[in-house]
Amino acid sequence: MPDRPRVAIIGVGLIGGSIGLALRERELADEVVGVGRRMASLEKARQLGAIDRATTNLVEGVAGADWVIIATPVDSIVDTVTAVASAAPRATITDAGSTKAQICREIRKLPPSEPGRPAPGAHFIGSHPLAGGHRTGPEFARADLLVDRTVLVTPEDDTPPGLVERTKDFWEALGAEVVLLSPEEHDRALAATSHLPHLIAAALASSTPEEWLQLTGTGWGDTTRIAAGSPQLWTQIFTQNRAAVVDALRRFEHRLAEFDKALSGGDVPALTLELQEAKRIRDAVGD
Repeated sequence: MPDRPRVAIIGVGLIGGSIGLALRERELADEVVGVGRRMASLEKARQLGAIDRATTNLVEGVAGADWVIIATPVDSIVDTVTAVASAAPRATITDAGSTKAQICREIRKLPPSEPGRPAPGAHFIGSHPLAGGHRTGPEFARADLLVDRTVLVTPEDDTPPGLVERTKDFWEALGAEVVLLSPEEHDRALAATSHLPHLIAAALASSTPEEWLQLTGTGWGDTTRIAAGSPQLWTQIFTQNRAAVVDALRRFEHRLAEFDKALSGGDVPALTLELQEAKRIRDAVGD
């Protein structure tokens, strides 16, 4: 792979746009091509400096690419990998999706697009930058979004070591810290640290009587901020990672039951212990 590869980014929103900005600011790519469905959004990304060139034609956009980054909703990643592998058979492909096990499992089953070509999974490795937000679109992209942030890379048992190293090098060149997890480990961890928090934020927002919304303060706002994310996108995430999210939800229900028991029974010491343990864990994470 050349020192300054040609990179195609499919889905130039917050994550895809930030990757493009970082690549161009750090002069890490010979060309950054943005691929998407709406030319207006792609043109905005080009004007903001996230990409050099834009197209709504996937085959045209990825032709000759060394790297292809798929930053689309999770439900479209497998089909996109299939199309990319056919149009750019030598490209290294990774994604930015919030779920991994189902995606990686389905990609492993994909047959070669033509006899003699490798299967799409031969050049694919999953990635997940932990740097998203509830605001989407290229106007929210930042060149430093990935600096000192974690990117999870999810090789499988038979993933070539060279592919793992190239992918680590790619993300680290953008300022990220890479952590390796299996696709299944990824989904169990993210169910607890990302998907369940969104579910809880949504439940809190929807359980607040509308006549009291004018009385909400920073606590309510901070806790429910992520509930403003796309319902369509999050439905896809919850559906793909259903089993792990349900397991995380059951653990949360158990802790909530302990709070309920202490509060309903007027057990001040037990309630204090629950709050102290929660504070200890939150303080350990830091700001």
